Amino acid sequence: MPATRLATRTVEKVWGRYKLGLGFGDAPEGGEPVGEIWFEGGEGVPDTLLVKYLFTSEKLSVQCHPDDATAQARGHRSGKEECWLILDTEPGATIGIGLKERVSPEELRAAALDGSVENMLDWKQVAPGDIFYLQAGTIHAIGAGVTLLEVQQNVDLTYRLYDYGRPRELHLDEAMGVAEPAPWAAPDCPGAPEPGREILAAGRKFVLERWNGAVSGTLAPVPGRPLWLILRDGTTLLGGERLTPGEVWVCDESAPLAHDGDMLVAYAGSDVAETLIA
Repeated sequence: MPATRLATRTVEKVWGRYKLGLGFGDAPEGGEPVGEIWFEGGEGVPDTLLVKYLFTSEKLSVQCHPDDATAQARGHRSGKEECWLILDTEPGATIGIGLKERVSPEELRAAALDGSVENMLDWKQVAPGDIFYLQAGTIHAIGAGVTLLEVQQNVDLTYRLYDYGRPRELHLDEAMGVAEPAPWAAPDCPGAPEPGREILAAGRKFVLERWNGAVSGTLAPVPGRPLWLILRDGTTLLGGERLTPGEVWVCDESAPLAHDGDMLVAYAGSDVAETLIA
C-alpha cells in the first residue's frame, strides 16, 4: 500500500471537552476533558507535519511559537507554524490572532504579567469554513466553543505568555524572544492551480488544499514531499484501499485515486505543486 493510515492519540487538556462530536468518542466518565486528537504514524512514516482536531470549552492560553532558526538553536527539530480550519462553533465563539495595535516589547511583557495582554489580542468572531494561517511569532489564543482542524509543523513547542491564573508553567522569557507584538496579517494565497484544487494556505512552511468534488487518476506526490490526506466526507479509493471519512493517511508513492467528496491535502514546503494528479 503506497499510503499509511495514521493512528489517533487522545490528548487531555484543562480547556477541553467531555463530548467531542465529529464521530470521536466522549471522554471517559471521571477522566479529564479531551482537548486534542492527534494523528500519528509509526517508525518510518513521514512526520514533517502533524494533523489534529481541537475541541475547546474554555480559552486556551495566550501563546506564540518560535520560527525554525530559534527552535533549532534550542535543540528542536523545527519551529512551529500552523493553520486552522474552523469546523464548528458555539454562538459568539472567537479566536484571538495578533494584537489590535503594535506595542513595545516592554509593554508586551508588562501586559503578560498583569493579564491585560488578553485585551490586547484582536479577537475575531469565527464561523465554520473560516481559515487562518499563523506565522511563527504570532500571538494568539483560541476561545471557548470552537472545534477546529489544525495542520502544523510537527513539533510540540508552545510558549505561554498568560494563562488566566491556571497552575501551568509560563514561558515569558522564551516568548519575548519570538513574539511579534503587532497585528496579524494573513499571508498571500495563490489561486487554484487546476480545477478541483482550492488552495487554503500556502507560501510558508506547508501547503493546505481542499479537493471538493470528483477527482480521478494517479495521485502523484512530488518526490520528497509526502501528502497528508484528511478525509472529510464522500467516497475515496486509493490504491484499491477504501479510505473512510474521519481518517488521515500519508501517501509518499504514486497510486490510483478515485475520490468524490471533500478531502484536505497537506504537504510541506512553501510552493504549491503544479499538479498532483497524473
